[in-house]
Amino acid sequence: MVGRLEKTIPLSAGCLVAGMIGLAVVDPPKPDTARPVAVLAPTQMEATFETAAGADIAVPPGLLRVNAPGAVIESVLGPVDVSRRGYGGRVRSLHTTDALHDTFKRMDYELDAVTEQGRPVPRVFLASLPTDLGDVREPEKRKDVFFRTVLPLVLQVNEEIQAERQRLWRLHEQIKRGHKVAAVDRLWLIVLADRYKVERGDMEALLRRVDIVPPSLALAQAAEESGWGTSRFSRLGNAIFGEYTFDDAESLVPQARADGKRHRIRAFKSLLHSVRAYANNLNTHRAYKDFRQRRSQLRLEGLPIRGRKLVDTLERYSERGQAYLKNLRAIMAVNKLGRLDEAQLSRGMRNGREAPAI
Repeated sequence: MVGRLEKTIPLSAGCLVAGMIGLAVVDPPKPDTARPVAVLAPTQMEATFETAAGADIAVPPGLLRVNAPGAVIESVLGPVDVSRRGYGGRVRSLHTTDALHDTFKRMDYELDAVTEQGRPVPRVFLASLPTDLGDVREPEKRKDVFFRTVLPLVLQVNEEIQAERQRLWRLHEQIKRGHKVAAVDRLWLIVLADRYKVERGDMEALLRRVDIVPPSLALAQAAEESGWGTSRFSRLGNAIFGEYTFDDAESLVPQARADGKRHRIRAFKSLLHSVRAYANNLNTHRAYKDFRQRRSQLRLEGLPIRGRKLVDTLERYSERGQAYLKNLRAIMAVNKLGRLDEAQLSRGMRNGREAPAI
């Protein structure tokens, strides 16, 4: 009896492991797996930020946090009423453009300081844009708040992609040298290949796709597609990149959609989800093959990834074609967005000390 039991336990364990691996292959984890998760966290406790000048400031309760295993937890301006009436209804919020502008100022978060003084961008991630952004009469103030809101989100997503790219490069080198790859890494590669829509085992194709989107390009497209955060899609569904979908769930119907058309605009739980979907779209959709090839060529030549070098590859992003690209170039030039391609997120604070770089 004991002998049978000793044989049965390892066999059962082996079947369980095989089943788990099989499940991951057949139904791989969703794109957000192992990434920081944005959660609305209404809390009665005040959070504090350390400003560039070294002073702590209090942030009201009702915050959006980005949580990741072992990563710094930082929160955003509030308070935010998280009650939701579905994607078709308004999300009520107590934060305003003026309040957000003042908070950025108290945090010493200024774009000029980021570019001219090399200050890092604070890890502030808003769940949604201020609901009164369209009411701001001063265009420069509206644009400034919009850029300072979206920039940390773009840098966060690029940081996530860069972490995957570094791991991918390590495994690529291991395989080239003929070294054995651990089972957990093999499973990770399978999931990554499925998420980036490439043939499993094609490391070169993966390396072309698992790469960043330059902030200047992302900011210009967000501004153009969302009307500087004032569009109906951005207000009701956090959709700042105007991504099409044919899925009725979690989407909004364009009011001026032509008869016979079925497309909708994707809606998202938060701005961070919207930016992640945008980056994944550029990195996987066949319409943006030229974008990925040009970016890969820049890598091969040892050149930095710059928005102005890639903007011409996105003609198919909009039905307006060249007119759309002309607008993107103008937004990038007038607002000097190219200077933000070198921006980096702050390393944050943990227990009063600077957190280690990830």
